[in-house]
Amino acid sequence: MSRTVKTAFEPAVPYFRPEALKFLRDLARHNDREWFQPRKAVFEAELKEPMLAVVRKVTEAMLEFAPQHVRPAEKSLFRIYRDTRFASDKRPYKTHVAAWWSHQGMGKTSGAGYYFHVSAKEVVIAAGAYMPEKDQLAAIRNWLLENHESFRKLVQKPTVRKHFTEFDGNALTRPPKGFPAEHPGMDLIKCRQWGLSATLPAETALDKNFAAMVTKYLKLTTPMVDALNTPIAAALKPQKKVLFGLGSGF
Repeated sequence: MSRTVKTAFEPAVPYFRPEALKFLRDLARHNDREWFQPRKAVFEAELKEPMLAVVRKVTEAMLEFAPQHVRPAEKSLFRIYRDTRFASDKRPYKTHVAAWWSHQGMGKTSGAGYYFHVSAKEVVIAAGAYMPEKDQLAAIRNWLLENHESFRKLVQKPTVRKHFTEFDGNALTRPPKGFPAEHPGMDLIKCRQWGLSATLPAETALDKNFAAMVTKYLKLTTPMVDALNTPIAAALKPQKKVLFGLGSGF
Protein backbone atom coordinates (compact mmCIF):
# COMPACT_ATOMS: atom_id res chain seq x y z
CA MET A 1 0.00 0.00 0.00
CA SER A 2 1.43 3.37 -0.98
CA ARG A 3 1.72 6.03 1.70
CA THR A 4 0.80 9.63 0.95
CA VAL A 5 3.76 11.90 1.59
CA LYS A 6 3.20 15.59 2.22
CA THR A 7 5.37 17.64 -0.12
CA ALA A 8 7.17 20.86 0.72
CA PHE A 9 4.80 22.72 -1.60
CA GLU A 10 1.62 21.90 0.30
CA PRO A 11 0.54 24.66 2.70
CA ALA A 12 0.33 23.58 6.31
CA VAL A 13 -3.16 23.11 7.73
CA PRO A 14 -4.16 24.63 11.11
CA TYR A 15 -4.33 21.31 12.95
CA PHE A 16 -2.07 18.29 13.44
CA ARG A 17 -1.81 14.81 12.01
CA PRO A 18 -1.37 11.67 14.15
CA GLU A 19 2.27 11.66 13.02
CA ALA A 20 2.83 14.82 15.08
CA LEU A 21 1.83 13.15 18.33
CA LYS A 22 3.90 10.10 17.43
CA PHE A 23 6.93 12.33 16.88
CA LEU A 24 6.47 13.90 20.32
CA ARG A 25 6.10 10.49 21.96
CA ASP A 26 9.29 9.32 20.27
CA LEU A 27 11.08 12.53 21.20
CA ALA A 28 10.25 11.95 24.87
CA ARG A 29 12.00 8.58 24.62
CA HIS A 30 14.93 9.77 22.50
CA ASN A 31 15.59 13.31 23.71
CA ASP A 32 19.02 13.78 22.18
CA ARG A 33 20.55 15.44 19.14
CA GLU A 34 21.57 12.15 17.56
CA TRP A 35 17.90 11.17 17.26
CA PHE A 36 16.46 14.61 16.49
CA GLN A 37 18.81 15.97 13.85
CA PRO A 38 18.11 13.32 11.16
CA ARG A 39 14.38 13.88 11.81
CA LYS A 40 14.40 17.68 11.90
CA ALA A 41 12.56 17.88 8.57
CA VAL A 42 9.82 15.67 9.99
CA PHE A 43 9.55 17.96 13.03
CA GLU A 44 9.19 21.01 10.81
CA ALA A 45 6.59 19.40 8.51
CA GLU A 46 4.49 17.69 11.16
CA LEU A 47 4.80 20.11 14.09
CA LYS A 48 6.38 23.49 13.39
CA GLU A 49 4.48 24.38 10.22
CA PRO A 50 1.04 23.20 11.44
CA MET A 51 1.66 25.01 14.72
CA LEU A 52 2.44 28.23 12.85
CA ALA A 53 -0.74 27.74 10.82
CA VAL A 54 -2.79 27.42 14.03
CA VAL A 55 -1.09 30.49 15.52
CA ARG A 56 -1.86 32.53 12.40
CA LYS A 57 -5.54 31.57 12.53
CA VAL A 58 -5.80 32.45 16.21
CA THR A 59 -3.90 35.71 15.70
CA GLU A 60 -6.23 36.69 12.89
CA ALA A 61 -9.19 36.21 15.24
CA MET A 62 -7.44 38.23 17.94
CA LEU A 63 -7.82 41.34 15.80
CA GLU A 64 -11.38 41.33 17.12
CA PHE A 65 -10.94 40.55 20.83
CA ALA A 66 -7.26 41.10 21.68
CA PRO A 67 -5.73 43.53 19.13
CA GLN A 68 -2.94 44.57 21.52
CA HIS A 69 -1.66 40.98 21.44
CA VAL A 70 -1.45 40.62 17.66
CA ARG A 71 2.07 39.83 16.46
CA PRO A 72 3.71 37.75 13.71
CA ALA A 73 3.20 34.05 14.26
CA GLU A 74 6.95 33.43 14.30
CA LYS A 75 7.24 35.83 17.26
CA SER A 76 4.56 33.96 19.23
CA LEU A 77 5.99 30.50 18.65
CA PHE A 78 8.41 29.13 21.23
CA ARG A 79 11.50 27.29 20.05
CA ILE A 80 11.64 23.52 20.54
CA TYR A 81 15.12 23.89 22.03
CA ARG A 82 15.47 24.02 25.81
CA ASP A 83 17.77 26.52 27.52
CA THR A 84 20.00 24.17 29.49
CA ARG A 85 22.72 26.65 30.48
CA PHE A 86 21.73 26.77 34.14
CA ALA A 87 19.56 23.65 34.31
CA SER A 88 20.44 20.33 35.91
CA ASP A 89 18.26 18.67 33.27
CA LYS A 90 20.37 18.75 30.12
CA ARG A 91 17.85 17.24 27.71
CA PRO A 92 18.09 19.51 24.66
CA TYR A 93 14.46 19.51 23.47
CA LYS A 94 11.05 20.34 24.84
CA THR A 95 8.49 17.58 24.39
CA HIS A 96 5.74 19.98 23.37
CA VAL A 97 5.21 22.83 20.92
CA ALA A 98 3.92 26.08 22.40
CA ALA A 99 2.88 29.63 21.58
CA TRP A 100 2.52 32.78 23.68
CA TRP A 101 0.85 36.06 22.74
CA SER A 102 2.23 38.83 24.93
CA HIS A 103 0.86 42.36 25.14
CA GLN A 104 2.59 44.78 22.78
CA GLY A 105 5.33 46.72 24.55
CA MET A 106 5.60 44.33 27.49
CA GLY A 107 8.19 41.91 26.17
CA LYS A 108 7.76 38.32 25.03
CA THR A 109 7.56 36.70 28.45
CA SER A 110 6.12 39.48 30.60
CA GLY A 111 2.72 41.04 31.17
CA ALA A 112 -0.49 39.05 30.95
CA GLY A 113 -1.10 37.12 27.75
CA TYR A 114 -2.43 34.05 25.99
CA TYR A 115 -0.80 30.61 25.70
CA PHE A 116 -1.34 27.09 24.45
CA HIS A 117 0.76 24.02 23.90
CA VAL A 118 0.45 20.58 22.36
CA SER A 119 2.23 17.54 23.75
CA ALA A 120 1.80 13.82 23.20
CA LYS A 121 -0.22 13.67 26.43
CA GLU A 122 -2.38 16.80 26.37
CA VAL A 123 -3.36 20.16 24.97
CA VAL A 124 -3.08 23.02 27.47
CA ILE A 125 -4.77 26.38 26.84
CA ALA A 126 -4.04 29.14 29.34
CA ALA A 127 -4.06 32.88 29.89
CA GLY A 128 -2.89 35.30 32.55
CA ALA A 129 0.26 36.65 34.15
CA TYR A 130 2.68 33.79 34.72
CA MET A 131 5.49 34.68 37.14
CA PRO A 132 5.53 38.40 36.21
CA GLU A 133 8.63 40.51 36.72
CA LYS A 134 9.15 42.29 40.04
CA ASP A 135 7.72 45.67 38.99
CA GLN A 136 4.74 44.06 37.28
CA LEU A 137 4.10 41.87 40.32
CA ALA A 138 3.99 44.96 42.54
CA ALA A 139 1.68 46.77 40.11
CA ILE A 140 -0.82 43.90 40.07
CA ARG A 141 -0.78 43.53 43.85
CA ASN A 142 -1.38 47.23 44.41
CA TRP A 143 -4.20 47.16 41.89
CA LEU A 144 -5.80 44.22 43.69
CA LEU A 145 -6.06 46.28 46.88
CA GLU A 146 -8.98 48.13 45.30
CA ASN A 147 -10.05 45.68 42.61
CA HIS A 148 -9.91 42.24 44.22
CA GLU A 149 -13.70 41.83 44.15
CA SER A 150 -14.07 42.69 40.46
CA PHE A 151 -11.12 40.47 39.55
CA ARG A 152 -12.56 37.57 41.51
CA LYS A 153 -15.82 37.93 39.60
CA LEU A 154 -13.98 37.74 36.28
CA VAL A 155 -12.32 34.41 37.05
CA GLN A 156 -15.42 32.94 38.65
CA LYS A 157 -17.92 33.61 35.86
CA PRO A 158 -19.90 30.40 35.17
CA THR A 159 -18.88 30.37 31.50
CA VAL A 160 -15.23 30.72 32.49
CA ARG A 161 -15.33 28.09 35.23
CA LYS A 162 -17.05 25.67 32.86
CA HIS A 163 -13.91 25.60 30.71
CA PHE A 164 -11.03 26.65 32.98
CA THR A 165 -9.49 26.22 36.40
CA GLU A 166 -7.49 28.93 38.15
CA PHE A 167 -3.70 28.83 38.25
CA ASP A 168 -1.99 27.60 41.32
CA GLY A 169 -1.00 31.06 42.51
CA ASN A 170 2.41 29.97 43.88
CA ALA A 171 1.41 32.14 46.82
CA LEU A 172 3.63 33.57 49.53
CA THR A 173 3.17 32.11 52.99
CA ARG A 174 2.91 35.62 54.46
CA PRO A 175 1.46 38.90 53.20
CA PRO A 176 3.90 40.87 51.01
CA LYS A 177 5.80 43.57 52.86
CA GLY A 178 3.78 46.78 53.16
CA PHE A 179 0.38 45.16 52.55
CA PRO A 180 -2.27 44.93 55.31
CA ALA A 181 -2.46 41.35 56.59
CA GLU A 182 -6.22 41.50 57.17
CA HIS A 183 -7.09 42.76 53.70
CA PRO A 184 -10.08 40.82 52.23
CA GLY A 185 -8.20 40.25 48.99
CA MET A 186 -5.05 38.92 50.65
CA ASP A 187 -5.47 35.44 49.14
CA LEU A 188 -5.10 37.08 45.71
CA ILE A 189 -2.45 39.59 46.76
CA LYS A 190 -0.16 36.85 48.11
CA CYS A 191 -0.13 35.14 44.72
CA ARG A 192 2.88 35.38 42.42
CA GLN A 193 0.87 34.51 39.31
CA TRP A 194 -2.74 34.82 38.21
CA GLY A 195 -4.54 33.09 35.40
CA LEU A 196 -6.70 30.33 34.01
CA SER A 197 -5.84 27.04 32.32
CA ALA A 198 -7.65 24.18 30.61
CA THR A 199 -6.27 20.72 29.89
CA LEU A 200 -7.71 18.73 27.00
CA PRO A 201 -6.85 15.36 25.40
CA ALA A 202 -3.90 15.44 23.02
CA GLU A 203 -6.17 14.17 20.24
CA THR A 204 -7.99 17.51 20.36
CA ALA A 205 -5.12 18.89 18.26
CA LEU A 206 -6.06 16.51 15.42
CA ASP A 207 -9.48 18.11 14.94
CA LYS A 208 -9.80 20.20 11.79
CA ASN A 209 -11.47 22.90 13.91
CA PHE A 210 -8.57 23.00 16.38
CA ALA A 211 -7.63 26.64 15.72
CA ALA A 212 -11.23 27.77 16.16
CA MET A 213 -11.47 25.85 19.43
CA VAL A 214 -8.27 27.43 20.79
CA THR A 215 -9.65 30.82 19.80
CA LYS A 216 -12.96 30.14 21.56
CA TYR A 217 -11.17 29.23 24.80
CA LEU A 218 -8.80 32.18 24.73
CA LYS A 219 -11.57 34.66 23.98
CA LEU A 220 -13.29 33.69 27.26
CA THR A 221 -10.24 34.87 29.20
CA THR A 222 -9.96 38.30 27.58
CA PRO A 223 -11.60 40.32 30.41
CA MET A 224 -9.19 38.77 32.93
CA VAL A 225 -6.12 39.35 30.73
CA ASP A 226 -7.14 42.96 30.13
CA ALA A 227 -7.68 43.48 33.87
CA LEU A 228 -4.21 42.17 34.74
CA ASN A 229 -2.57 44.31 32.08
CA THR A 230 -4.32 47.48 33.27
CA PRO A 231 -1.98 48.15 36.24
CA ILE A 232 1.07 46.94 34.31
CA ALA A 233 0.38 49.35 31.44
CA ALA A 234 -0.23 52.18 33.90
CA ALA A 235 3.10 51.50 35.61
CA LEU A 236 4.90 51.58 32.24
CA LYS A 237 3.65 55.06 31.36
CA PRO A 238 6.31 57.75 31.88
CA GLN A 239 5.63 59.87 34.92
CA LYS A 240 4.95 63.58 34.43
CA LYS A 241 7.95 65.70 35.23
CA VAL A 242 7.64 68.04 38.17
CA LEU A 243 9.14 71.50 37.72
CA PHE A 244 10.56 73.13 40.83
CA GLY A 245 8.33 71.02 43.03
CA LEU A 246 5.15 72.17 41.28
CA GLY A 247 2.70 70.16 39.22
CA SER A 248 2.13 70.48 35.50
CA GLY A 249 -0.55 73.11 36.13
CA PHE A 250 2.12 75.71 36.90
